[in-house]
Amino acid sequence: MRQIPVDTSSASVMVAQAPQPKVKDRRTGERAMDAETGAALSTVDVMFAANGEVEILSVTVPETGVSSDLVMGTPVAITGLVARPWENEFNGQRRHGIAFRAVAVTSLVENAAKPKAA
Repeated sequence: MRQIPVDTSSASVMVAQAPQPKVKDRRTGERAMDAETGAALSTVDVMFAANGEVEILSVTVPETGVSSDLVMGTPVAITGLVARPWENEFNGQRRHGIAFRAVAVTSLVENAAKPKAA
């Protein structure tokens, strides 16, 4: 599948909605798992501000890559963010969009509170 790396270096990113478990099947409640690692997946909605534009992105992240203290408004760093275009057909309707995936979403508050090494 085609992946497009997303540069977050000049963006301001903060949590718009706390992490939620990603569900594979809404009828059964089955949790989505990473196909390669087997890790449980979560989604984190973030406010992504860059170049005078603001977007809310829903980012899929392995549960092991999500800081435990993410709440609305927390400034975060996103590691390994990629965009993946998708398309499918459901009930005769063609749908398409962009899915966002990252290796980690980590709080910048932790880093600011720790003393820096000289």
